[in-house]
Amino acid sequence: MSLADMRKVIHIGLPELSDEELAEVADIAHETVVNEIRESISSSDIIDLDVVVRVTREETLDLSVEAYVEVPIFIGLDVEGIVEEALDSAYARVEEWLRRKACGERSGSGEG
Repeated sequence: MSLADMRKVIHIGLPELSDEELAEVADIAHETVVNEIRESISSSDIIDLDVVVRVTREETLDLSVEAYVEVPIFIGLDVEGIVEEALDSAYARVEEWLRRKACGERSGSGEG
């Protein structure tokens, strides 16, 4: 069997986010990873797919995304590469969402 078990953590310094916004960040990351992996690997070839997202807020916003994918070895795909790309896409989507959020807050502040 071919396995990919990867984790990335990124530190993002941002203004406070509500609990609902933190949940939305987690949902965006989770959905992106699952969708990207399923676009690259046929569902019938996926034996196990587990994605865990943790969002914590201390001095920075920490986003931890873990993805575990198990597929038969004979499918001949670069599973680790697929998972790494999915994780990178998740972080990019979250960063884009956060940038839009930050821009919206600044433009809505009445300044400028």
